[in-house]
Amino acid sequence: MENRINIQKADPAAYQAMYGLEKYLSASSVDPILLELIKMRASQINGCAFCLNMHSADARKIGETEQRLYLLNAWRETTLFTKEEEAVLALTEEVTLIGNHVSDETYAKAAGFFDKKTLSQIIMAIVTINAWNRIAITSKLTVG
Repeated sequence: MENRINIQKADPAAYQAMYGLEKYLSASSVDPILLELIKMRASQINGCAFCLNMHSADARKIGETEQRLYLLNAWRETTLFTKEEEAVLALTEEVTLIGNHVSDETYAKAAGFFDKKTLSQIIMAIVTINAWNRIAITSKLTVG
């Protein structure tokens, strides 16, 4: 597979604007493992090999286990994730598949675990990884 465009080189200002969101989120109050779970789950849904490769490595570097990464796609069928993580994973799925809308139940469950600022940061993390997925898929970024 051949890359189509390198947005970072073609339009550095646009890339830096996106990267600014990433920098903000990395310094947010959201647990770094939870951020990586968000990135992994959205990337699984979107089929973004580039992001899956990057974020599985990043998650392992900060202590995420292989078992949880392997089972993330079937998180509802395990007991490996906390209730907070489950709420965020459900929210990640519904925001990623936004055509089905975000249910009041899913939103309320996530909102019950986090203050408004942290919930805002979680939503922004979901939106941001979805944007990165779309950039990587559209430009055909290659893994490796």
